[in-house]
Amino acid sequence: MATFNPYLNFNGNTEEAFTFYKSVFGGEFIALQRFKDTPEGAKLSATEAEKIMHIALPIGSGTLLMATDALESMGHTVTPGSNFHLSINVDNKEEADRLYGKLSAGGVAVMPMKKEFWGSYFGMLTDPFGIQWMISFDEKPAA
Repeated sequence: MATFNPYLNFNGNTEEAFTFYKSVFGGEFIALQRFKDTPEGAKLSATEAEKIMHIALPIGSGTLLMATDALESMGHTVTPGSNFHLSINVDNKEEADRLYGKLSAGGVAVMPMKKEFWGSYFGMLTDPFGIQWMISFDEKPAA
């Protein structure tokens, strides 16, 4: 069963926004990664390296509020009103590929499905109606 989560893009103030959301919803961050911890981190300014690459805050039963800082130096822009993605987590690679293929048909394949440095099988697309999607499969180690 796929799960859906909002993924927000901020113009450099993700940490401030998520401190606010934590004060509203409570809970603890379950993921916080800065750009300095990525393969591209060494190429960034000291200020950009400290920005948030990924953060997640549980906001309900099975729902995560997630976000990133959009860095202009990496070609990212933030446009209010379209500064979010719908993130889908699926149970297997086949489902990820199927959803990616169907949602991107007639749209834009932004980032093809592939294994990423953080360990997920991941891709991004914009559907024919302008909605931005992220699809992710996190393989669970065998018990």
